[in-house]
Amino acid sequence: MAYEGFAYVYDELMKDAPYEDWVAFVRRHVKDGASLADVGCGTGSATIRLAEHYETIGLDLSESMLEVAQEKALEAGITLPLWQQDMRELELPHPVDAVTILCDSLCYLEDEADVIDTFEAVYEQLKPGGMFIFDVHSPNKMQTLFNQKTYASNGEDCSYIWFADPGEAPLSVVHDLTFFVALEDGTYDRVEETHEQRTYESGQYMQWLIGAGFHVKSVTADFTDQAPGPNAERIFFVAQK
Repeated sequence: MAYEGFAYVYDELMKDAPYEDWVAFVRRHVKDGASLADVGCGTGSATIRLAEHYETIGLDLSESMLEVAQEKALEAGITLPLWQQDMRELELPHPVDAVTILCDSLCYLEDEADVIDTFEAVYEQLKPGGMFIFDVHSPNKMQTLFNQKTYASNGEDCSYIWFADPGEAPLSVVHDLTFFVALEDGTYDRVEETHEQRTYESGQYMQWLIGAGFHVKSVTADFTDQAPGPNAERIFFVAQK
């Protein structure tokens, strides 16, 4: 999905996200210096950090997200190739050592066919032995933290109200977000977005990975190397071509 106006307030929503933990997880499975494609890179917060260790390119469906990522890369003094692509139709100029889809970006795919198409596309873009790393919301998180919950933040420059309700599909959520962004004249710009996400049981993801040709090396939880427990919130998959 495209974020458009949301791209410019996304970092406010994600200001406390543990990007360093995502990078540390990737580094436990991919050697420094490898070539890496960060798919669904958003505004580039994780991608820029990955570029400190890998020959990195960032890809996202949203042009506005990529514009923000480019601004941030320039500010950081990093040359970061950024391409607008749909992860279901991933096509790189050459095979890479690793592909990442971080920050639950995979959960924005609408249905099972989209996930299968993405896994098959990633497989084709990896070198033999290449690594595929991604994380998704756990079923527990969908059923508890995103079950008729309201979140809010009252910041100096940007405030938001976030409603999370179950979607129509199993293990899905509808995020209704309203942002109030302070302008120079003292007024506020109102930005409204509705986003939908969906996840699946770990066994289903494993089945699709194997069907695409991958060997599943590990399924762990919450940035650790431990198997997911009943209270896990984020599930990590490491697969190899």
